[in-house]
Amino acid sequence: MRVILNGVSTLKAKTGVGHTTANLHRALTERAGAGDEFWLYPGRTMSRLAGRFAGRPAGGSGGGGSALKDRLKEGAKAAYRAHLRAAARWGGFDLYHEPNFVPVRTHLPTVVTVHDLSVVLHPEWHPADRVRFHDTHFAAGLRRADHVVVVSESVRGEVIDHLGFPADRVTAVLNGISDAFRPQPPGAAAALRARLALPDRYFLAVGTIEPRKNLLTLLRAFCDLPAPLREACPLVLAGGWGWKSEPERAFFETEARTKGVRHLGYVADADLPALYAGAAALVYPSHYEGFGLPPVEMLATGGGVIVSTAAAVREVVGGHARLIDPHDLAGWRDALRDVAGDPAALDSLRRGGVAHARRFTWAAAADRTLTVYRSVLGLAPPVSLRPAA
Repeated sequence: MRVILNGVSTLKAKTGVGHTTANLHRALTERAGAGDEFWLYPGRTMSRLAGRFAGRPAGGSGGGGSALKDRLKEGAKAAYRAHLRAAARWGGFDLYHEPNFVPVRTHLPTVVTVHDLSVVLHPEWHPADRVRFHDTHFAAGLRRADHVVVVSESVRGEVIDHLGFPADRVTAVLNGISDAFRPQPPGAAAALRARLALPDRYFLAVGTIEPRKNLLTLLRAFCDLPAPLREACPLVLAGGWGWKSEPERAFFETEARTKGVRHLGYVADADLPALYAGAAALVYPSHYEGFGLPPVEMLATGGGVIVSTAAAVREVVGGHARLIDPHDLAGWRDALRDVAGDPAALDSLRRGGVAHARRFTWAAAADRTLTVYRSVLGLAPPVSLRPAA
């Protein structure tokens, strides 16, 4: 079985889809059987070329204007789609897996991963061009797909209920987390705190700052705390300013920064485990998620978690977190107050969290994905993956 897996999302600084694609490909390769090959498009040579040209101004120094940049951008996308189609046709592949929502049309049997339905259910949380692209291509791409993979049972229900997709063509493959997320050795968190000039205790929020993440509610809740509690346990934001984050940025600059909120920006993958381990709690007030990796990563390090009641987040934390409605400003303020004032406030919920998080492995995700591939191709699963008689 030869599979082409679209890895374009792994070519730049990785966020959610890029991380899951890279990790799934690695796990698939490690578990490949005789005759199996999983090729991460566009391959090493093209990836190096893409990296060489990344960041160069699209219009040169003359500044040809947004219309020219848009045309160049669309031309680059068309060239990419044509190149992927050619690779799929001439590479001797049996199946194409698109891990990023919308598949390119090819002649191959196709599996597509849908990470969430936020663009469909809440278009107001996304840029207009992304919404237009989904309106034009998303539903049509799913109709062409032989099977849809989703990252949680919550999203599986949404795809079936909201899109009317047949249940037997939708499979939940839960994300894994890196082996690096585990209880940290003595001194690791202290060393990172010293390097980043962080306090001994802090609240941590991880993720790109954008409307869906609901960071404005968190910022307001933190700023409502009494000054002694804010000083005892400041709030640290790890993630870049995303689309339509102007309200959060304005509030940060005018009020939150002076009240103890620290913005780190994008944090390197290698630093995240120690950053989690040094935090008093991860706070995750998101309105909606398809999975919610940061809470599971935090549990894996042994930390405490305060999360929203978003369905997929509730699913993946499995009872090991304090749950608060994303709209409940007072509830978030009270949870922050409790943890800032009592380091043991989350101990009962944290108990068993490490063992729970260990269920989320990329090996398990690869095994389930392999079963989907073989089902689409009409192949029996390997003996090791067949259910016991």
